[in-house]
Amino acid sequence: MSRRKPQPRPTPPPTALERAINDLRQPASSAAPQTVSARWLLSAAAISILAAAICAWGALCFLFAQGSWQLLYHPTSPITGTPASANLDFQTIAFAPDSAGVPQLTGWWIPTTPDAPYARFAVLYLHSQDGNLSNTVNDLAFFHSIGLNVFAIDYRGYGQSQFQHPTESRWRADTEAALNYLTQTRHLPPNSILVAGKLLGANLAMEIAAVHPNLAGTILDQPLADPMNAIFNDPRAALVPAHLLVRDRYDSIAAASSLIVPALWFNAPSSVVQSNASAATSQPAASLAPTPQAYSLIPARKTIVSPETQNGSAQDPEIAAQRSAALTRWLDDLPVPPARP
Repeated sequence: MSRRKPQPRPTPPPTALERAINDLRQPASSAAPQTVSARWLLSAAAISILAAAICAWGALCFLFAQGSWQLLYHPTSPITGTPASANLDFQTIAFAPDSAGVPQLTGWWIPTTPDAPYARFAVLYLHSQDGNLSNTVNDLAFFHSIGLNVFAIDYRGYGQSQFQHPTESRWRADTEAALNYLTQTRHLPPNSILVAGKLLGANLAMEIAAVHPNLAGTILDQPLADPMNAIFNDPRAALVPAHLLVRDRYDSIAAASSLIVPALWFNAPSSVVQSNASAATSQPAASLAPTPQAYSLIPARKTIVSPETQNGSAQDPEIAAQRSAALTRWLDDLPVPPARP
């Protein structure tokens, strides 16, 4: 009998490791490598550069929106002087509590004597865009010397008030809080309150008086004609849509056109106006102090005062005397509010 030959065993399939080793042993393909077109590279580079430029411009817009307020407002925190330095009795008032009951604002109440000639009136004083209440002592002493009660406030971000960067809307809210303090806490009738302001504070006073026709009047010390130029004329504003990023406007034209309470407007001293203008124009000195456009649009009873001085100093005692006389005459023409009980 013939013997059957044993059948060969089937070869098992290679393992994954064996396949990987075999692949490594295979000779490199002679096929040409794939290439990227120069047009695609240029397009990708252009898109990358454009995206980077858009991101950089967006960052610039963000930084401008967050920091442009510093071009207009210049607050300081340290209180370096108080009414005591002018021998005035005063109280430090913390008011306008937030939701946690913490006062947001600080002010000074400087009472006059009961027999003072204008003791029935109180001045709500709004300082300028620079410094804090420390820089207002002379102005507060001026109003007190006339015989007026005075309440002066620091906006948020100034002095000892709560820190938040200033804006027009916050200034208005802070002033409304001060009015509420005077009417609701001190129970002063609105027709006994005079809103006074200096420089940008005068623009604010005009806005507040325009929406409170029941006030006694407003005293405007050198309002700024175009306060937003400090921001919009900055070279960096030309690189971004500044008018869309900044919400402040201080539209003195609109405010003046709506003002129906008596207004007393103090211009800068005429000699100061003339000396400032002479550096930029050859006009005759007599034509260098035009009536401000906003003042000409006020429909209410109004008085404008342009003090004159020989030495050109805005702190000249002669100017203080002229302002004092003008303010006294203006106050004498106001309706006298009823006596407080």
